[in-house]
Amino acid sequence: MNNQLPDILSENLPIVFCGINPGLKSATDGHHFSNRSNRFWRVLHQAGFTPHEIEPQSDTTILTYGYGLTTAVERPTVRADELSKQEFDLSIEPFRKKMEKYKPACLAFLGKPAWQAFSGLKTVQWGLQEALFCNAIVWVLPNPSGLNRSFTLQSLVDHYRELLISMYRWYSHQVEDIG
Repeated sequence: MNNQLPDILSENLPIVFCGINPGLKSATDGHHFSNRSNRFWRVLHQAGFTPHEIEPQSDTTILTYGYGLTTAVERPTVRADELSKQEFDLSIEPFRKKMEKYKPACLAFLGKPAWQAFSGLKTVQWGLQEALFCNAIVWVLPNPSGLNRSFTLQSLVDHYRELLISMYRWYSHQVEDIG
């Protein structure tokens, strides 16, 4: 089995989506969110990020739309709660170096655990965060995993759409400031 799911990154992307860690199926397949129970690709499309639902085998096409994919911790597991605090702690510096290299405008964490570990905050709210990470705006979104049934498909779409609208407004202001 492949122990590492490759990042899909390019420099200066508007948004990089950061999963907690790869699921076993994604790591085996070598494609992000390849488990059919994971709602990421469906949510991304329905929220307006992509004009169609990307198939996991075509995950690299996400770069076409200005978005990237990475994970906070590289080790694949069945469930994210199998990760230890030490694994998050050991992941912070390599993750920081990666973000310093790629310089996304926004880093969208999928679920609270990675941002809590990386920020040192005990509690985190959904949405826009006060702190930046490597000069990137930080946003925390509900995890689209099929194991996360606390959120309906529609509530996931609503949370993700809020990020899209917020980033659209942010970019519009950047253009106005230049002009």
